[in-house]
Amino acid sequence: MPPEDPAKGAGSDAGAQRIARSGPVVRPTPDTRTPGDRPDPAELYAALDLGTNSCRMLIAQPKGNQLHVVDSFSKSVQLGNGLEQSGRLSRASMARTIGALKICRRKLETHDVKRMRLVATEACRRATNASEFIDLVCRETELPLEIIEPEEEARLAVVSCAPLVSAKTEQLLVVDIGGGSTELVWIDLTRVPRHDRSRAIMRLHAGFKGSADDPFPRAKVVDWISIPLGVATLKDQFRDVTDDAARFALMSWHFEECLAEFSPYADAEGDADPGFQIVGTSGTVTTVAATHLNLRRYDRNKVDGLRMTTGQIDRVIRGYLAQGPDGRRNDPRIGRDRHSLIMSGAAILQALLRVWPTDRLSVADRGLREGLLYAQMSADGVLDDGPL
Repeated sequence: MPPEDPAKGAGSDAGAQRIARSGPVVRPTPDTRTPGDRPDPAELYAALDLGTNSCRMLIAQPKGNQLHVVDSFSKSVQLGNGLEQSGRLSRASMARTIGALKICRRKLETHDVKRMRLVATEACRRATNASEFIDLVCRETELPLEIIEPEEEARLAVVSCAPLVSAKTEQLLVVDIGGGSTELVWIDLTRVPRHDRSRAIMRLHAGFKGSADDPFPRAKVVDWISIPLGVATLKDQFRDVTDDAARFALMSWHFEECLAEFSPYADAEGDADPGFQIVGTSGTVTTVAATHLNLRRYDRNKVDGLRMTTGQIDRVIRGYLAQGPDGRRNDPRIGRDRHSLIMSGAAILQALLRVWPTDRLSVADRGLREGLLYAQMSADGVLDDGPL
């Protein structure tokens, strides 16, 4: 794997946004709208998130200040399979992904979707042959796939979670555990009136740095970080450790070491502050929640917005360890498509909760796709401006 090259960003007041990247960056596809093209509030929008492990798409339309999902797609394509060793996307991984993207294209055509953003994240940011892959996607599917930077990925994850933020929350940590990277954003809401806190977070879609002439109360992004470790990449780094419990412990402590430079409020570490809330968005967090609820068939309505304590999460993780690989493989609450990745995700989650224990971790069954949709609809002015 090529060496990491951390670089400072320019988003928060602390000036400590650390990005680990390598490989080419593909510029976003330009907006094809003409100046007189006025959006129809009933028009459909699409958002596609091509990650290290999965290809997922939502098609939705604005409905008041929320969105109504019309169609969706999700498939494990394992685009980043072998990336840790070779630094490249394999031909087999690209072929699987192209097959999934062709299904997405048919759905977009069926629904006659004109407004869309289709993005790729960490695997394509790191792969040395990412440009080759983007060209292949264009030739085979004609889809305008773009690679986004870690800051935008973090912003969109934050925006998607805004409705889950409590009016009582003053310090917010949003955690997005992906397949190839994990984004953390710390937000200070103390200067925002309670009734406007969710709306203030939504406004972050335009950027983490506010404008001096912004007339609205603004959430302050104290710090953010993109760590180039997700459920797939962390698992790959410790694939040679055969003992299940030892591998989990090593993964968790390794990830905690990566958090050393992210300490926006050092005095908050170890405190269960009633004004502090963590919102976790990822398949790991929703799977842990489903296991806690003993859901043998996943139910988004029961999982999205659920609040869990550190103790409840620890009990679930201890249960996973007691099951061992065979038990997890056959556990319907985990699912066949996630059993091999759940322990690396749980290792990340456990490390986070060692540093910032809380009784208010909110589970978000939402993420980059919803953030992309909210941002598009907000920019087009088709969402109501009422409370979320």
